[in-house]
Amino acid sequence: MSIQSIRLFGDPVLRTPASPVVDFDLELRKLVQDLTDTMLDAPGAGLAAPQIGVGLRVFTWNVDGEVGHLVNPDLSLSDETQDGDEGCLSIPDLVFDCRRALHVVAKGYDMHGEPVAIEGSELLARAIQHETDHLDGILFVERLDPETRKLAMRAIREAEWFGAPQMTPPTIKVSPHPTRGLGL
Repeated sequence: MSIQSIRLFGDPVLRTPASPVVDFDLELRKLVQDLTDTMLDAPGAGLAAPQIGVGLRVFTWNVDGEVGHLVNPDLSLSDETQDGDEGCLSIPDLVFDCRRALHVVAKGYDMHGEPVAIEGSELLARAIQHETDHLDGILFVERLDPETRKLAMRAIREAEWFGAPQMTPPTIKVSPHPTRGLGL
């Protein structure tokens, strides 16, 4: 089990579109396990790879006791909509009313590269749409009506965690020894 730190609102990785997965290898399976472990520990209804700092199109979900994952999702949304409470592990402790499609069909792949299709309504549809938005660099607050979005942004700015230092990138050290052009 490998629980990762969840990136918070303000981290640039959350606004960056993720890249498609091309290698369905051991590294991808470890990423899916890390996402699942982190999501269950949080706990949350879903978690996308960018939320743990990985810019790949992968997410997990945990809805009504069903835990799953999807790689490189492509969504088909119903015209019928639903309004309901929505939150995000990257925007902790804040929930706002958000409109989403009531039903979704998500096609993609499992961690082994096998094609899968997931159909869901209500909470599962909401979770799949929310996590796919993360893969596109979109946060759910952008889906709120203008008045609610204004309230959400105020609540975010007033949140205890807002402005907290994010994970810093590793420091690159330069070798003090001659590298003869083989390193920095």
